[in-house]
Amino acid sequence: MNPQQLVEQALAASEADGQVVYVTDSSEANLRWASNSLTTNGAMRSRQVVVVSFVDGGSGTAVGTVARTGTPDVAELVRQSEQAARDAGPAEDAMPLLTEAPPGSGDWDAPAATTSIDVFADFAPALGEAFGDARSRDQLLFGFAEHQMATTWLGTSTGLRLRHDQPTGRVELNGKSSDFGRSVWAGVGTRDFTDVSVADLAAEVAQKMAWSARRVELPAGRYETLLPPSTVSDLMIVAYWAMEARDADEGRSVYAKAGGGNRIGERLATLPLTLRSDPHAPGLETSPFQVVGGSSGSASVFDNGMATPAVDWIREGVLTNLVRPRSWAAKQGAPATAALDNLVLEDPTATASTAEMIANTERGLLLTTLWYIREVDPQNLLVTGLTRDGVFLVENGEVTGAVNNFRFNESPVDLLSRATEASLTERTLPREWNDWFTRAAMPMLRVPDFNMSSVSPAS
Repeated sequence: MNPQQLVEQALAASEADGQVVYVTDSSEANLRWASNSLTTNGAMRSRQVVVVSFVDGGSGTAVGTVARTGTPDVAELVRQSEQAARDAGPAEDAMPLLTEAPPGSGDWDAPAATTSIDVFADFAPALGEAFGDARSRDQLLFGFAEHQMATTWLGTSTGLRLRHDQPTGRVELNGKSSDFGRSVWAGVGTRDFTDVSVADLAAEVAQKMAWSARRVELPAGRYETLLPPSTVSDLMIVAYWAMEARDADEGRSVYAKAGGGNRIGERLATLPLTLRSDPHAPGLETSPFQVVGGSSGSASVFDNGMATPAVDWIREGVLTNLVRPRSWAAKQGAPATAALDNLVLEDPTATASTAEMIANTERGLLLTTLWYIREVDPQNLLVTGLTRDGVFLVENGEVTGAVNNFRFNESPVDLLSRATEASLTERTLPREWNDWFTRAAMPMLRVPDFNMSSVSPAS
């Protein structure tokens, strides 16, 4: 049974007051390598079927969601979803289901888009050349490449029939010395691997390995620090995930205003930085409508099919929007604003490249990536984490060596107010969050007093 038939069969079997059904067919191909040799490759396919039933129990509409993989018994799945709704209490985010299809709804009748191991036809030979170059330097390359194509068909009892194809790809390349005493990283996100240069990634790894030949020990403290695009993306994703209007309106987040309400209209960044999402951003394209299996502060099952147009979260340094499902928007008399699956930070006045920002640094630290980022205090969005795979000392415009790793304590929102320079924006791959979020474009940021709270033995 094809996915479209599954959707229609589930909707036809429904006895609830409303229903949303979506099916996602995914295909994936991957390569993995270690110590300058390919270790595994594979391809897989999967299917998820989700039924969301809405039952009006008299005191309000209740919701039940059931999800299964493969090709389940559709009638049984619908019955389970309806029973889950009857067993639930009224949903506080209840709203009428949407009836109008948003722009970009896709070709409902077309078969699923797929990927295969052939996506690596040019990538794999180039990787072999990189292995040879690494061996000549007595260095080792580790890493993986993954490509997924996911097609989602969403149908509702109100007549919506929406479809979206989402390609997602990423490469992570680690370089290590033969004694494993040094480790560096480079990574990139992609839609189809046609824009991935293994030579460029390998050259970045080789440069960082050369930088790390000299070792310098530094104590904890506040340092002028250059945050490259990957680290900026990891921090801005944290700031983005915290942008739930309800949390702010009720005083539970960094975006809450002292005395009540939210901080929309307040300046957060000294630089004219704009943080935005756009489903049509070149190279970062994502779904133009919402697909939601369970309600949260950032999305509602009642909003399935809601358009996700371009939105500025921060515009020229000023907080402009927060994520607001329709139910909370109605309660607050504010516009509904949907979250999207991409993020762009840019300074329209920036002219420097990342290399030029390094050259203009008298003395400071240059990071590679952050990891193990964890929230400490939601009121100011203080997070802690560790540096990873290369912290470099910059002196008089040149990288002069690698320093020890640190634990840091910082707030991404506070960093925006202290950043003094941004480079041109470029597409990047988040390191910490790329299992969930790969579509980002960020600048390098200069922070004059980044808080390295303690020395870390991590490598």
